Amino acid sequence: MVEALLLVGIAVALFVGFNIGGSTTGPAFGPAVGADAISKAGAAALMAVCFAVGAWTLGRRVVDKLGGELLADPGVFTVETSIVVLFFVGGALFVGNYVGVPASTSMTAVGSIAGLGVAAGELDWTVMGEIALWWIVAPVVGFWLSGTIGRYFYPRIDRWVAIDSTDGPLFVLDRSGTLPRPAAGPNTTRREMAGSAVVVAIGCLMAFSSGTSNVANAIAPLVGAGVDVDTMILLGCGAVAVGAFTIARRTLDTLGNDITDLPLTAAIVVAVVSSTIVIGLSAIGIPASFVIIATTSIIGLGWGRATRTVTVSAGVRGEAEPAVSVGALAADEEGEPVPEIGEEDPADIPPAADLFDPSTTARVLLMQNVVPVLSTVGAYVGFTVLFRFVW
Repeated sequence: MVEALLLVGIAVALFVGFNIGGSTTGPAFGPAVGADAISKAGAAALMAVCFAVGAWTLGRRVVDKLGGELLADPGVFTVETSIVVLFFVGGALFVGNYVGVPASTSMTAVGSIAGLGVAAGELDWTVMGEIALWWIVAPVVGFWLSGTIGRYFYPRIDRWVAIDSTDGPLFVLDRSGTLPRPAAGPNTTRREMAGSAVVVAIGCLMAFSSGTSNVANAIAPLVGAGVDVDTMILLGCGAVAVGAFTIARRTLDTLGNDITDLPLTAAIVVAVVSSTIVIGLSAIGIPASFVIIATTSIIGLGWGRATRTVTVSAGVRGEAEPAVSVGALAADEEGEPVPEIGEEDPADIPPAADLFDPSTTARVLLMQNVVPVLSTVGAYVGFTVLFRFVW
């Protein structure tokens, strides 16, 4: 009976991992696939490898936090309770997908485990408080970092990473030697090669950060129940790889979620900021919400670009009045032009409403917090009933 339940638990964990692979490959490598810098199969392969590296290194710290430290008595984790926890994780994520809002897998998993802990009277409130504090701080940091980049550095970054696509394939197989080897396409420029390499490298960074945080969401309950952590990491990474090679193709077709609907430069900025924060939190064992951090980073980037410049009367005496930054009002009164933040033409900056929609933003942030609450309350009520009448 125990062996049968364990197989069921592993199957549920693998299903969660399968969906993680399908949902995170698009955001990680969507920009690279959209820019024709890599194929879908290549993106899936890099996703599988980089996710596994992140899971095997920093990911086990998050597994230890969720599977051992979050509950005062890890013995509360049994195969039965682990299956129920994963059930609530999957159910809550389904609600988020149904309403079209990408929910946080990490927050949902922590919420389900917390519901179990409260029902059993074994939740470590100190650890829970530490996790919750970082959940508040990390999105704020992401907002201000991205806002600063959007306000001061975005135009330069845009010129640096711009990919000028040329006709023909980016790579071809050179069959002139004994063995075929990849070579630049006939029309590929050095700038195009460098820009493509940057986009692919950032996709690898996102995949690595996903592995450091998300592997725990699929396997932590079973590891807490006594299943070998190394075995579960390998199984979880295998499930993610299967998801990356199968259902992720659809997300790659549409370039993933809202992050990859941004201009390529904006997607890169958001990816770097969010991934760096997630990796930093994973290094100290905190299960981080990439979705929440990325959302606030998008808002911050849009706010930074939208508020970067204001048209005022300034400039060289006797000449047209250019649009200048608010911070550049201390112009030289002897006739020198007023400096501007960055070097972007204000006419090229979209209106604030085009950079981020306040009403949509509010709905997304609301649902991203409601879904974990649903998993927490659902797990608490469910385990309370099970502990009282079944177990």
